[in-house]
Amino acid sequence: MITGTLNGQPFETPLEPDGKGSHWVHIEPKMLKSFGLASGDTVNMRITPIKTWPEPEIPADLRQAIENDPEAYAVWKQATPLAHWEWIRWSRATNNAETRKHRLEVACSKMRAGERRPCCWNRNLCSEPSVSKSGALLEPNSKNS
Repeated sequence: MITGTLNGQPFETPLEPDGKGSHWVHIEPKMLKSFGLASGDTVNMRITPIKTWPEPEIPADLRQAIENDPEAYAVWKQATPLAHWEWIRWSRATNNAETRKHRLEVACSKMRAGERRPCCWNRNLCSEPSVSKSGALLEPNSKNS
């Protein structure tokens, strides 16, 4: 998790793994708009790592799955914000709707079993399917996208 400024305006966001041993900063379109920026603009950015992870925005399908499963929800409520980020990243790291649905079922099953974090998952891979392939961040203007 980092805090920083983008053209002097403060923000907070996680650094995302790129699957190549480094990280990248994902700037949400609503942040660009609120800062008066457009994709491709040159900016001045300063960042500082922080240890405190804020509670993430939970995707609607994951929220519904855990809230409809009282045992899973009890474990979710006891887990840390960092663990919540990891469940979200793990569950969304696919473009396939059936795979995502299966991951939500597995997440609830694992939480019912008392697991607070996804196991056997490489946290160093890029989990944003819209910008990655096989866990590695695509190069700009990549023909694989």
